[in-house]
Formats: sequence, C-alpha cells, structure tokens
Amino acid sequence: MMKKIFLLATALLGSLQLMAQEQTTMLLKTTNGHVVRTDVTEVEKITFADASYNTNSSGDRILEVGDLCWPDDRLLPCFLEPAYYVKVLDMPAAGLSDDERVMFCTLQGIVNRTRPRILLYNHKEESTTIWPSAHSLHLSTVSSSTPYTLVDLFKEEIKGLVLYSTAKSSHYANLAVTIAGLDRLLPVTEEVRNKLIANGMDFPVVEDLTSLTMTSTVDIYTYLYDNYWSRCNHRLLISERPNIPYVHDIGAACGSASVYLDPRNSSEATLLDKFLTDLTPGRDFVLGWYAEERSGIGEATKFGLSTVPADFFENATVYTAVNVPVKIYPVPKRPKLENKVYATVYISDGDNIQYCQHAMAKIFEQSGRGKMPMNWTISPALADISPSMLNYYYRKASTNDCFVSGPSGLGYAMPYDEGNKKYYAPQRDKELITPYVQLTNRYIEKSGLRAITVWDDISTPQRQVYANNCPYLYGLTVNDTNGSRTAKVTNGLCVAPQYPWYEPTAQGVANHFNRDIKNFDGTKPIFVSGQVTVWEVGPDKLIALDGLLDELSPGNVNVVRADHWFSYYNEANHLPFNLTLMEEMEITSSEAKTKVAYAADGSPSKGYIWTSKTTDGTGWVQLDFKSPFDISRYVIRHAEAAGYDPQLNSQDFTVEVSLDGSTWTTIGSHSGNTSPVNDVTISTPVQAQYVRVNVTRGGSDGLVRIADIEVYGAH
Repeated sequence: MMKKIFLLATALLGSLQLMAQEQTTMLLKTTNGHVVRTDVTEVEKITFADASYNTNSSGDRILEVGDLCWPDDRLLPCFLEPAYYVKVLDMPAAGLSDDERVMFCTLQGIVNRTRPRILLYNHKEESTTIWPSAHSLHLSTVSSSTPYTLVDLFKEEIKGLVLYSTAKSSHYANLAVTIAGLDRLLPVTEEVRNKLIANGMDFPVVEDLTSLTMTSTVDIYTYLYDNYWSRCNHRLLISERPNIPYVHDIGAACGSASVYLDPRNSSEATLLDKFLTDLTPGRDFVLGWYAEERSGIGEATKFGLSTVPADFFENATVYTAVNVPVKIYPVPKRPKLENKVYATVYISDGDNIQYCQHAMAKIFEQSGRGKMPMNWTISPALADISPSMLNYYYRKASTNDCFVSGPSGLGYAMPYDEGNKKYYAPQRDKELITPYVQLTNRYIEKSGLRAITVWDDISTPQRQVYANNCPYLYGLTVNDTNGSRTAKVTNGLCVAPQYPWYEPTAQGVANHFNRDIKNFDGTKPIFVSGQVTVWEVGPDKLIALDGLLDELSPGNVNVVRADHWFSYYNEANHLPFNLTLMEEMEITSSEAKTKVAYAADGSPSKGYIWTSKTTDGTGWVQLDFKSPFDISRYVIRHAEAAGYDPQLNSQDFTVEVSLDGSTWTTIGSHSGNTSPVNDVTISTPVQAQYVRVNVTRGGSDGLVRIADIEVYGAH
C-alpha cells in the first residue's frame, strides 16, 4: 500500500522523528544519544514536504535505507521498539545451509529495519532464553520443520532476489548481501531460490550476479566498491567471512557494505583502505572480524577507527531497538590505604561482543565468581548495540565483580603492535587517535567503565591524548610482554603494566607477581596487575590466586577491584583520586525522598539518585572526608545523566569547601546550568575536609536531583 506523508518536524530539544506505529503517529526526540517518546506540545515548528511511502499489512511504514534515523552520537540507527510478538526461528534445528542462513539473516535485517519482528537462533552456546528474556521480548516460534514460513510472513516487504553463485568464490555472498540490503532483496543461490519457489514464493530476480566471471577477492570487492559503495552508508563497515552471516542482519538493515579483505595481502590492504578512508574517526566503526587479528585491527587503527569484534554476534537489529539506559550499580567503598601489596587481575576477552553474548553468559555463572575481586572486560559498544545485555551483567554482578573496557576503549584498536614492533597509530599523530579516545570517553561513561585495557602499548603522546580526552578514566593498562615496563603517570592518568598478560593459569599469575611481592618489606604499599585468558582461567580456577598470593606473603596481599586498585595507587603516590570511594567518608544532606548515600555512590542511574523532599528548588549534600585533602576537581552529574528530562537538571548551585565544617569558601558557582554533567578542574587546589553542593534552583518541577558527586583530591 502506498501512502503520502506530509510532515517533517523539529523539536525544542534535539532532533524529532515521526513514524507510523500501528496506525498512530509516534514522536521521538533524540537527546545526548537517548531516543525517547515525546509529546506534541514540545514541537516548536512543523514544516511540510511532499513524500510517499509504502506500508505493510500492519500499517507500519516500510523503511528504506535512507529513512533511518541515525544521530551522529549513536553507533547504530534508532529502530522502533520490537513488535509485541517477535517471530523466532531456530536455524540449527531447521538444518539450514550456510547459503540459507545468509538469506535468512539478510531477511531479518530488511524486515527489522521497519520494526524488529524476527529473531534468529544461530550460535547456541548459552541458553536461548537468556537474551530474549533480558530484553523483555515476547516470542512466537516458527516451526523448524517449515522455516520458509518465516519468509512467507514478510514477503510483502521483499522486492525480489539477488541471484549469486559461490562456485567461483564464496565472496559473492558478501556482494549479494550488500546489494540486497540496499534494495530490499533476498540474496539467494539457485538452490535456495528453488526452495523459495517450492514454498510458493517465486520472487523476481532483480540482480543476477551469476554471469560475473571474477574469481579474486580483490576483483569482487572492487566491483562492490565501484558499483555500490556510493550507495552504502559510510558509518558502519561489516567485515565478516561470507559463510558466517551473524551480523548480516544489522548490515542489511543499515545499508552497509559487507567485505572480507585480508590486510596481510598488499592488494587487499590497498582496497580495504579505500573503504576505511571514507569512514569518519570518532563516529564510525567496523563490525565483525578479520582473517588475522593484529593486521586487521591495525589496519583500521591506521585510520583512527576501531573494530567492534562481533563475528558470531546475533540479533543486533532486535537488541539495539530495546533502547534503555544502562543501569550502573553502586560502586562499593574501599577501606583505608595500608602498607600492603595490592593486586588486581583482569579477565579477557570482553572486547568481542559475541563473547559477551555467548561464552561470558556461561562463564559468569561459575560458582567461583564473587568470591574474590575480579575485573571483567566488556565492550562499551553494548551501550548502543545491546544496553540490556550490559544491564543483565550489572544486575547479576556481586560487589567483587568490576567491569572494565576491553582493548582499547570503544571497540578494539591497536595503537602499538608488540608482536610486529610497529605503531599503527603513529606515536605523535594525535589527530588519528584523539577522535577515537573522545568517542571512547562518551561510551565508557555511558557504560560505567572506569578502566581500559590497551593492547599492546601506547606512546607518551598517546597517553596524553587519553589523559586529556578521557576524564572518566581512573586508569589504563598496557601489556608488559617481558616484564620491563613500570607504571607511569601522564597528566594524572596512571598507565599500569599487565605482568603477566593473557596468562593461562592462576599459578602463572602468582609466579609473575612474586617478582615484586618477594621484595615487599612492609614500609610502603606496592602494586601488581595482570591479566588471564578467559579460555583457560575462569572464576572457578582464578579464585585459587587468593591463596597462592597469601602463601607468598602471608597476610600482606590484598586482591582488589580495578577501580579500587587505581584509587589506592594514586593515593599512595600523592596523586588526586576520587575521595568519594573512601569507606570513611560521611555524607549528609537536607531532607530527601531517597537515601543520602545515592548522592555519591558511583551510580548516576535511576533508582540510585538523590532527590530532595521539598519542591522549592533548594537542597544540599555535604561530604566529610574525615581529614584534609588538596581538592583539585569535582564532578556533578544531574538528572539528565540518570536518563531524566534535561529540564530536571539543577540550574543554580554552588560548590563550597571547608576545613572545619563551619567556615565555607565557594570554589564553584553555576547559574543557568543546562548540562547533564559539570566536570570542573580547580587550577590551584584548595585544602579542605568538607565539600558541600548547595542547590538554590533545582529542576523545572522544583525538585533537586543529584545523580552522583565525585571529588578528587590528594594528600
């Protein structure tokens, strides 16, 4: 059905999108990357344009690639929320061939672009109920004995077929998928087409690639580049083996090019560079994987781009559409610094979102988790790709589970490759790495990740880029391949060596740590940090480390979370650290509806926000650190940081300090504030024991909300 649309609107706050939703009009506004329903009263101006569109039998507007709402501050487009019932097909149970799975995953992307209605089971390592349940989906099963019923259900949204053959090269599948996503076609071989016909669906062949004679990988993707790249989005590049179709759904939905080029081959590297050149650092990324890890990751890094590893990630078009804020849970307070050995251990391989989806879901259930502090690498890209997945892990985490970012921030980047002794991002080329680090800061803050594991190392100028552009960070780690590196501080940011890194046993970690532990004399704290490979050392094996370290120096070794480790390190070295992490801190406030502890608990999320009891627009929160510190920075997160409307941010407030709790000095005065976060560095640190945030004009509803307060100081 063809309909006319005559509206294009602009909202008071952010961009506005109008879409059909079951015969109604839905208004969406985008604010700081969060897309929320809005009210027509917020619309300031409406202008009219004549355009036409098709609708499906449910009344939804069938979206083409160019119809997607894709804000610059989101990794993926804003999809409508999933339909109440989502059709689910178990592809392994259906016995589908690789070519059939390519077709079904592409169908999923095309259909879900309009509204997510298809979920496919592919890689069944974890329980099939975990992620649909975590995303609150209602499923309607398509029988695995009649899988083509799924195509028939949505045939009205398919224009035809791209016919291809893999006889000359498997890469024709990626070419066909690229074309299919652009034009709402299904990529099929002759065998798959015959199965469609046998099931009563004789779609027209719109593109016939079977007459092409190219056999080389370079020639096939050059053909793609010359004929279709200009029509593809230049926001997201899919790099995936042709016979592994897991992320083809999001590629087809977005109109992305699907390629698989090996940078170890000079001609393939040259062609890949042509694609990468058209992507914008600090906004765009590669999704999938490469023929070889370091060369592939390194090639993207050369262009200031990162790769979100996702070779077996499935149902991105469904899970990204459940666009909820990440619910960061409160951070436990740390005891006082002592003259001890402070040890911390990181678990690989959380940069790969397919690991987060599949293997981690099982490993996180091991009984050893929670018995000892452990740092779990996880991908901040999930904040857009599947925020409910992050929420699932936060919800299940114990206070001994600390989430940190995999290498080297938003997606896997490799500034320096230790194996090949080369910098992919030149040491002093800050223009390449700066946009990536700025993007990283935005997403680790959305995800609540305070530490990043860098593979393999970064130069001093690159450390400065992280220090200057990633204020949310507590610290970085780098791989120490031979035990020669020491912790360094650049502009207040600690960069700690992982010694060991990617270690396959708990005993091996203890052996490496003993290099330093054996020299501990009890006169000052010392710090050790290492990493284990999750494939050999899960929680059930890693907990042995606690006892092994105690044997090396009985009663002297404390295994701690990464955020606590960096806090202790900075305090021991007389560097600024977040004083609100201290166990001894006392917090008081004016009358409130919620617990006073919520004002400085490390969580800016809903459910953990301090809210005044009165509605006169005033309220205060006071922190007592029990001893004086040189205060050098404060960070205040307001209502918007917790997912509330920006109009509820505190507008007028001061930040005051005192040594005795009676005489106060104002170190910050804010009037007419509209920002979700105020992050202020004090050029000349001021000594104080008390810090008070005093709000004189709260949000538009008269309530004062403080999502979180951080205060940085040093002895």
